[in-house]
Amino acid sequence: MTEDTPNDPQDAIDSQGERRREELDDRIFEHSAGDEQEGIPFVGAGPGNPRLLTVAGKELLEDADLVVHAGSLVNSELLDEYCGHAELVNSVGKDLEELIPLMRDAYENGDNVVRLHSGDPAIYGAALEQMDALEHEGVPTYFVPGVTSAFAASATLRTQLTLNEVSNHVAFTRPQGKTLTPEEDHISDFVEMGDVTTCIYLGTHAVRDTMDRLLEGDHDPETPVAVIYHASWPDEDVIVGDIGSIADKVEEAGYRASALVVIGDAVTGAGYERSFLYGDWANRGPDSSDANESETQAGDD
Repeated sequence: MTEDTPNDPQDAIDSQGERRREELDDRIFEHSAGDEQEGIPFVGAGPGNPRLLTVAGKELLEDADLVVHAGSLVNSELLDEYCGHAELVNSVGKDLEELIPLMRDAYENGDNVVRLHSGDPAIYGAALEQMDALEHEGVPTYFVPGVTSAFAASATLRTQLTLNEVSNHVAFTRPQGKTLTPEEDHISDFVEMGDVTTCIYLGTHAVRDTMDRLLEGDHDPETPVAVIYHASWPDEDVIVGDIGSIADKVEEAGYRASALVVIGDAVTGAGYERSFLYGDWANRGPDSSDANESETQAGDD
């Protein structure tokens, strides 16, 4: 290996995968999310608004010498506010063969390197393959969580993704396409369950196709749907409709990317029941076993 040429990234991914099958990383038991750690942090920039960046992310960006960021998916206001002092590299259009030596060399030269992903890097972030390739070359890495767009969308809609007697589950998913076969697309299954809030990432371009498939599957055309374009950005736009109408509305608005699609009754927040947490169980006292059970069962209702 020369200074400018990394190991083959696929070999690194395969090797790290084999290591995980054999034993867990000791750092799992040594660190928690938010801890200061050695290495290159993979930071979630949040959904867009710079104020939704975590404190840990802000501190790391302010100390960074090099920030490799996810291009236009990261709000330029955030880059200006927290990264103006650092060298900025847009990762869009760069493959692992280019990104890995760039970050490795900077880190080995003593620079503080931050890899900045949009939202949370654990959700459709393709972060682990970069981390595995860096770890394979002796560069430690770690995650710094961010606010994912589904949570920003929920805040914008002024509702919860989970609501008692309305939605007991949340599904983060994406529609079939180049990277997902029809057999791997479970959107119809989630909607059919009835008590699931389905959050579709990377699917703005496929709204009509997705809704057509749901209609062909005999799903209720009046099931609520919201499409939140650029959640928390200054140009955020909210389109509300249902399975039968939302495609026309999205096409009229002209959006083909950068929106989150939310399907389910939690979109409107109507029809939910009072939770157990603040009901009769709450009046039984903190020492009651029933009260403790209510906290476990009702937690996020």
